Amino acid sequence: MVDNRESEYYKESEATRVRVLSEALPYIQKFAGRTIVVKYGGAAMKDGHLKEGVIRDIVFLASVGLNPVVVHGGGPEINIWLTKLGIQPQFKDGLRVTDAQTMDVVEMVLVGRVNKELVTLINNAGGKAVGICGKDGNLIQARSVNREQVGFVGEVTSVDSALVDSLVKSGYVPVISSVAADVEGQAHNINADTVAGEIAAALGAEKLILLTDTPGILEDYHDPSTLLYKLSIQDARDLIDQEVVSGGMIPKVNCCVRCLAQGVKAAHIIDGRIPHALLLEIFTDDGIGSMIVP
Repeated sequence: MVDNRESEYYKESEATRVRVLSEALPYIQKFAGRTIVVKYGGAAMKDGHLKEGVIRDIVFLASVGLNPVVVHGGGPEINIWLTKLGIQPQFKDGLRVTDAQTMDVVEMVLVGRVNKELVTLINNAGGKAVGICGKDGNLIQARSVNREQVGFVGEVTSVDSALVDSLVKSGYVPVISSVAADVEGQAHNINADTVAGEIAAALGAEKLILLTDTPGILEDYHDPSTLLYKLSIQDARDLIDQEVVSGGMIPKVNCCVRCLAQGVKAAHIIDGRIPHALLLEIFTDDGIGSMIVP
């Protein structure tokens, strides 16, 4: 004999699944064929369960007709390998001090380890991923931010998206690490948020989504209930001027504003600590993070 409460639970569970799928359908139809640039990092990269969820979400996006492009950093793993090699990680004004020896480790870790791990995970989950960095196909041209102060830390001067366009059109998920070369061929480490924003702009992406370790943009960073769900570019700039947005959130908001000014339709800052955050933000009416629009 089936317990009535158990029966009701299954009915409610099935109803929820049907509602979620039904709610997702118009978004799947709307965004089919559109490019979604995902900056992957934070807890979602360190926690095994969260990582598995993100990988499945990326494969899901590709399976229902969207074109995901993944950009990643890998700060914690870089620190682990620097320590293993007896190199003390150093930071100045939030930037990793990157001398020649540190740059070698950064490139080894980001391009050789983190990138290929993500490619393998996506492929094993049923997707088709190809790993590249900013050097490949002259994707990103870099220049030094301040070589005397922080060494080989770079910023983006230009993006040639031909290689990424070609991969997307061939049905692949490009996975891009944030290492690029300057005009002399010297490798530079670039902030992955910045790289994601510039690539989103160059691709004319529908969305840029930054996975972070915060709920989004908060009016009071101590209070998650003050999450701002939707902002304009001007709103975002005002919040920076008012110092409501501060610290590490400033470069994230700035890269969103910059890519929107160059034609990206929407930029999202979402909490990567929530399982399946990508799908919740893209395919549900309410979303879960902050969306900035032109």
